[in-house]
Amino acid sequence: MSIITKQEKSNEKENPESSSALYDTIIIGGGCAGLAAGMYAGRLNLKTLVLGGDLGGTINLTDNVENYPGFIRLTGMELAKKLEEHARSYPIEIVEEKAIDVSKDASGNCFTVKATNDKSYHAKTLIIATGSKWKKLGVPGEEQYANKGVHYCALCDGAFYNNKIICVVGGSDSAAKEALVLASFGSKVYLLVRGEKLKGEPINNQRVADNKKIEVLTKTEIKEIKGEKFVTHVVLNKEINGSNLLNTNAVFVEIGHIPLSELAVKLGVKVDAKNEIIINRESKTNVPGVFAAGDVCDTVFKQAITGVGEAVAAVYSAYQYVNSNASISYGDEHVEKK
Repeated sequence: MSIITKQEKSNEKENPESSSALYDTIIIGGGCAGLAAGMYAGRLNLKTLVLGGDLGGTINLTDNVENYPGFIRLTGMELAKKLEEHARSYPIEIVEEKAIDVSKDASGNCFTVKATNDKSYHAKTLIIATGSKWKKLGVPGEEQYANKGVHYCALCDGAFYNNKIICVVGGSDSAAKEALVLASFGSKVYLLVRGEKLKGEPINNQRVADNKKIEVLTKTEIKEIKGEKFVTHVVLNKEINGSNLLNTNAVFVEIGHIPLSELAVKLGVKVDAKNEIIINRESKTNVPGVFAAGDVCDTVFKQAITGVGEAVAAVYSAYQYVNSNASISYGDEHVEKK
């Protein structure tokens, strides 16, 4: 048995390890789109690496999924597990680390991706499926009461508010579903909609309307979140029952997401005004060899199923790209077209 000394460990940290393998594609992101891309890349016999710090991504935080073909109903975690198992059934590599940096080599033919494990990986193509993060309200008190009454995930934190009053902020289908989840915990749920009406899917709008615990307040916004040690009430933009103060024990924010496109931008990938990656129907970006899929992209309708479809298109585009180049090399390695 070999013994690694403290000095050797120190040297390892000073000299980050670089993988000598040249992958056909590196998929950045381990959510629905990333795992689907990994599965399909395996089917096409591409030498593939999936880099994802949180396999399954945000779908893990979804209570019920009822719009993924083949499954009438399952939890987000169950769907994520099925996607992961499908991907792992092919001879691909999955490393549960986040990508933190990307670059092109001098020839412009290959890409280098640095991960949180301090290793660097090299590939002929990249598929960016980094997803998004929750958008914040940006009102006074939001940061102060983060995790002290202000939350962004009903499935994660709703159980803390059994028999409590809860506010949900948002007017989308996601907000409707969050309100329905929270109604199973709270004694009362206020759904604060900035617009004139709730814009959920008809089935979820009806479920909200039928739930006696949920009250929808339209044209209503939070101006400030207040409390003591924890949230106690919010200040609204208008009066409700004679006061612009609304008592609540929690505020769950569901007003959209911010695309995690920073790595793509470093490579010169074009994004729109929302910083979403611009792709075409083949999931191609403006940078040759770089493709994208899922919530990080500029597609209007963002669902697990649409992200998976974009991922399959991205993989096929990567497959064509790899096979259309006479040779691609990195360092001392030279890879001829088969």
